[in-house]
Amino acid sequence: MKKIKIGIVGGAGYTGGELLRILVFHPQAEIVFVHSKSNAGNLISKVHADLLGMTNLKFSEKLEHHIDVLFLCVGHGDALKFLESEEYKNYNKERDNKSGPLKLIDLSQDYRIAKEGNDFVYGLPELQREKIKKADHIANPGCFATCIQLGLLPLAANNLLNDEIHISGITGSTGAGQSLTQTSHFSWRNNNMSIYKAFTHQHLKEINQSLKSLQKGFGKKINFIPFRGDFTRGIFATLYIKSNISLEEAYNIYEKYYEGHPFTHVTKDNPDLKQVVNTNNCIVYLEKHEDTLLIVSMTDNLLKGASGQATQNMNLMFGLEETTGLRLKAPAF
Repeated sequence: MKKIKIGIVGGAGYTGGELLRILVFHPQAEIVFVHSKSNAGNLISKVHADLLGMTNLKFSEKLEHHIDVLFLCVGHGDALKFLESEEYKNYNKERDNKSGPLKLIDLSQDYRIAKEGNDFVYGLPELQREKIKKADHIANPGCFATCIQLGLLPLAANNLLNDEIHISGITGSTGAGQSLTQTSHFSWRNNNMSIYKAFTHQHLKEINQSLKSLQKGFGKKINFIPFRGDFTRGIFATLYIKSNISLEEAYNIYEKYYEGHPFTHVTKDNPDLKQVVNTNNCIVYLEKHEDTLLIVSMTDNLLKGASGQATQNMNLMFGLEETTGLRLKAPAF
């Protein structure tokens, strides 16, 4: 099989860097260009120092025509602006005359919510793998949204979300992006915790959209409190809901739902966040306390929550084994 020719827009940030780390070693990937006007001409390893010796690619100011898929690793709102710009429209028009339609994978939130005129497929493989395989345009899910949905999808698929859902989720500092802010400085973040966007986090929209697609008429309140953690990467979410099913029934439901999905693992051993850091895995753990079902879901926000899942979607779109280039290993310590 010929290699997939890839372009990346916005390769200087955390998600762009993580995507490069994956694709440099992906056996079926060929990175044609990494677009960044502010870094044009600079070696990628000047920005992503851990790639020193791994690639001699330089950031490019131009969009090269000979690619099969374009990843958009830009900020929220910027993907929409880019795809509506004259630069992209002229580029895509010329490219269509040569190579046919261009596949897109957008890592921003701009196209995640379904609406008229939006032809992007929501790219959560555990929800709609078959649609992803046929799609030309993918909206990659948010990091918190991925972790939380993977904790809830089996219940929604069995019409078992029949009460309010309560969620606490703590995320590493990379979830805030690479640009410095008051709450991302080491001196503030270290040995510290705080909440933000309580009950109003933007990922609630896509979570509700997915749950309603599985459980028709779902309308229960989702009470979500996000926390900033004093670690670099990873999401640890605890969810609980009133439920009449036993713990054994719950495990049967979850194991059946995720059977055949290679990156979501249901465990009966209380897990640690380090088990998923630097992997594309999600680990789900369950407990039952009287009439309350507790669900623990954990992911790496930069991998399964962003660039790893984007690569997983690319694999599906191009008919590759879903795990190609993604058998990453968590650190032992």
